[in-house]
Amino acid sequence: MTSFTDPCQSLGRSLFQMTWPMVFGAFALMGFQLVDSIFISRLGVAPLAALGFTVPVYQLMVGFQVGVGIAATALIARALGAKQSKQAKQLAAMVVVAGGLLMLLLCLLIWFFQVVILQALGAESALLPLINSYWLVWLFSSWLGAMLYFAYSICRANGDTRLPGLMMVVTSLINLVLDPLFILTFGWGLVGAALATWVAFAVGAIVVYGRLFQRGWLDFDLASLPPVVALRQLSSISAPAMLSQLMPGMAALLATALIASFGASAVAAWALGTRLEFFSLVLVLALTMSLPPMVGHFLGAGELEKIQALIRLAVRFVLLFQLGVALMWLIASRWLPSVLTPDAQVGSLLANYLLLVPLSYGSLGVTMIMVSVCNALGWPLRAVLISCLRLFVFYLPALWLGAYVAEMPGVFVGVLGGNLLAGISAWRLYQHAMRRLQKDSYPSSATG
Repeated sequence: MTSFTDPCQSLGRSLFQMTWPMVFGAFALMGFQLVDSIFISRLGVAPLAALGFTVPVYQLMVGFQVGVGIAATALIARALGAKQSKQAKQLAAMVVVAGGLLMLLLCLLIWFFQVVILQALGAESALLPLINSYWLVWLFSSWLGAMLYFAYSICRANGDTRLPGLMMVVTSLINLVLDPLFILTFGWGLVGAALATWVAFAVGAIVVYGRLFQRGWLDFDLASLPPVVALRQLSSISAPAMLSQLMPGMAALLATALIASFGASAVAAWALGTRLEFFSLVLVLALTMSLPPMVGHFLGAGELEKIQALIRLAVRFVLLFQLGVALMWLIASRWLPSVLTPDAQVGSLLANYLLLVPLSYGSLGVTMIMVSVCNALGWPLRAVLISCLRLFVFYLPALWLGAYVAEMPGVFVGVLGGNLLAGISAWRLYQHAMRRLQKDSYPSSATG
């Protein structure tokens, strides 16, 4: 397991050791989702459009599970920092039980109200039977994926990023192998993609939970941990964090409804572009998982200078890395769309997407990091504010304005502009809060 509290180890090295396993894991996870889209695109525009309507609902579910995961990481890390190992194990067990029940309830609500949800998103009536058959298996696989994510969060809180990273790769490889078999060879189509994911997550859950029990990181003897008190602690962090994580899902629902007004081809292109975006932000996703434990430990030790240096290092690296990603997609925009989809109209829209939207990934990455860091620093409401400004002040209005002026090409310009403004705003809000924290922590030096 990685130690990021070693005084002889540089911040850069500590950040690298905590992040690189998650990079490989997130890369593999995004990779199998992209491959899912490629195989599904071979089935035609309708299955790909059905996937497009599933993506924003999935983002909504991810918001719930990530909110619980953030709270789990924060509470368990604090308990371990205070040398309260038994409480840390009990909190981990509480997260598994409460998080599992919450996600199960959410899946049931989505299933029962699926027609209302899809009609609100603008899905054509002809797509509803196809989506209905897919969502039954997909929702169960999503619940299993959430349970696996909670286990990953417990590992990260205990300083282990290698096991989650490794299992993300393993589950992704299983999915990659099963996708062509289940989707094409066995002829299960869209449902086959969900079944492949279910099998992969099941294998991952068996392995990771087995290791958690083996290491003694779960203690279901909650006698000395009153459930009401523990749930209050969990909700005090998870509720605001969940809200900030749910906002992208809610914004995705509204964006998809807007895109649907331009037809099934537009939704299909948007679905592919969204998958490429997830894939492009793999480093950022890894940092949002590896930074909070480090920030939490430094905060507990009162080392604010290390927190600032760590965040500056992460932001500079993200901006440079995402610039390279944007250049890669710019070059690939000439040939990649024809590889991802045989439909010419979908490919043309995707090419326009790749020319414009990736230029904003650096700024989007900064925003995501600021949300993660603010939650780790105990500023969940500021994280909510950053998410709210990004999505409902910058992103969605820019999308609607772009659509009004230039239809789908205008939408892509809107995404670019909205993300750039969001990144600038997030950085300024973080700096303002950090100055206040320094003033509160070192009042004499701040006024001297």
